[in-house]
Amino acid sequence: MTGAGGMLGRAVVAAATRLGHDVRGVTRAQLDITLEVAVIVTMHEYRPDAVINCAAYTDVDGAETDRETAAAANALGAGYVAAAAAEVGASVVHVSTDYVFDGSKREPWLESDPTGPLGVYGLTKLAGEHAVADANPAHAIVRTAWLYGAGGRNFVDTMLALGAQREEVSVVTDQIGCPTWTGHLAGALVEVAQRPHETGIHHIAAAGSCSWNELAVEVFERARVDCRVLPATTADFLRPARRPAYSVLGTERADPIVLAPWREGLADYLATRVAA
Repeated sequence: MTGAGGMLGRAVVAAATRLGHDVRGVTRAQLDITLEVAVIVTMHEYRPDAVINCAAYTDVDGAETDRETAAAANALGAGYVAAAAAEVGASVVHVSTDYVFDGSKREPWLESDPTGPLGVYGLTKLAGEHAVADANPAHAIVRTAWLYGAGGRNFVDTMLALGAQREEVSVVTDQIGCPTWTGHLAGALVEVAQRPHETGIHHIAAAGSCSWNELAVEVFERARVDCRVLPATTADFLRPARRPAYSVLGTERADPIVLAPWREGLADYLATRVAA
């Protein structure tokens, strides 16, 4: 799998290993997926049965001024990985995002809903979806949302750090999504890789939904941090990239992979932090 050094990639390697698979994970230092020849050479060296692509440019705001770098990883690189996998007869599971949608709905987005990214990050991830689908017939594109976990910058850790320093924080109430722990998503990605016949798009995120504000409240309550969470709106924070107001993911698949509710994921993540 690619992106093995990242927040999600680490969790996938751990999950696949725990489930008894022979896992070969490569970090960005070992394989830059934007280098086509390197991807081909690596794929022919390992000759996997399935590839889970967790490598990505994930800086949503940074992508607005660094479109070329974002597109190289999220679109071109994704296509290189899928094509090289096809050369050796491997299926590919590609991780995408809820940010391919414009947030205009008020009910969960389904796999067949029209896309409409609001920013460069979402545009490059959508381009990556198309590149993967075009390059490898045995593909699964997994859209997920609001990831957090060990080994990378994320909202939960940011709130815990701020809560230790401040008496109150302001968090937006007008962005709604599905906070998803990498520890739960990782196992689902491995399961998707074990279903190579189920090609196409999958929506897999924590069950239920909340605002960033509600998530912050839950983080502090569960971690017993004495910090007030004040309501704010997106307009109160000037950010380079626009975010979808409502990006809750639903599914229309007959046999979907369903994750635990987001509160359970948060509880499990906080428990692993305490254990660590």
